[in-house]
Amino acid sequence: MSEAGRASGPDSIMHVVTDFSSAEGAQTMLARLLRLSRGRKRVVVVSLRGVSERTRALADNPDVIYHSLGMTSPLHMPRVLAKLAALVRAERPDVLLCWMYHAMALGAMAGRLTGTPTYWTVRQSLEDRGALTQSTRAALWACRLLSRWPRGVMYNSSRSQALHLDYGYDNPNSIMIPNGFDLPGIAAPVPPATARVFGIAGRLHPQKDHPNFFKAAALAGRDYPHVRFCVAGKGMTSDNPEVQSMMEAAGARPEQFELLGELSDMTAFYQRIDALVLSSRTEGFPNVVAEAMSYGRPVVTTDVGDAADIVGDTGVVCPPRDPEALAAGIAYFAGASADDYCDKAQSALRRIEEKYSLPRIFKDYHNFLET
Repeated sequence: MSEAGRASGPDSIMHVVTDFSSAEGAQTMLARLLRLSRGRKRVVVVSLRGVSERTRALADNPDVIYHSLGMTSPLHMPRVLAKLAALVRAERPDVLLCWMYHAMALGAMAGRLTGTPTYWTVRQSLEDRGALTQSTRAALWACRLLSRWPRGVMYNSSRSQALHLDYGYDNPNSIMIPNGFDLPGIAAPVPPATARVFGIAGRLHPQKDHPNFFKAAALAGRDYPHVRFCVAGKGMTSDNPEVQSMMEAAGARPEQFELLGELSDMTAFYQRIDALVLSSRTEGFPNVVAEAMSYGRPVVTTDVGDAADIVGDTGVVCPPRDPEALAAGIAYFAGASADDYCDKAQSALRRIEEKYSLPRIFKDYHNFLET
């Protein structure tokens, strides 16, 4: 039996998530756990907002039962709480596992109303709370007040855990469990003559700090005119005036950039690039960093969340909001020899294999839900 198959934990789980219609970090990790949940007695997903066919396909588990509560405004939260509590009473799960702040707050209340053990999984870091929306900041604050209600709290990064404790989250049963990743099983990376294609993947959002990326890319592109940049993520398209304004402000040369928008096939993206760039102001556990490494792609990242711990000595770590430092990281790989590049690429792949394999993380999740 596989390591995942030996995982213990409750037989019946209700996952409560703020939104399961997009494939961001929290949703992707939830989908991976759902995929490995085949054979359990009952798994239910309740999304406060919606569920998309794309996220169902990522989960790839026909046994999962989905409910969408249709919340479109924080003003709907009392009505949504009543619906959620009714679903909990009807489904009678052994535990609630809540993802993202709005779902954590409503899930804690529903658990208290129904007497159902509740756990939280925190996916956000707090290095820059100004990058959060007003609604998210309000939910973050509410969860601080409710933080002793859950039976346990999982954080996906040690930085996130420390910052939430400093903010006032107070639960004696808390643990850090990083994200887990499928290993694509590719052959050892074949080194290019030099790193030519750098990728960045993230939705257009202040926390991703795309202005920092474009400034760094423009600086590196002047010294290494052979490099190209693939930019993926919701909103990152050539017809978006906000993106065009960022590029113009950075002095970026348009011919060096390919704006791809949101992609359904990230495998092709990771196979196409030679190295990944993360320019964020704040993160918890940035999935894209470990995903790129699992394909043998080294990473240039800002020092946010647990990015530095994920990368270790296999890539380059820079201060956030420092385009010159980020440009120097890009230049490191753009000017690296084939042997140096290949050594970093292979080391990145080995690090993911050793520390972040999905079956191991799946087992850790379910074991914690018994505490």
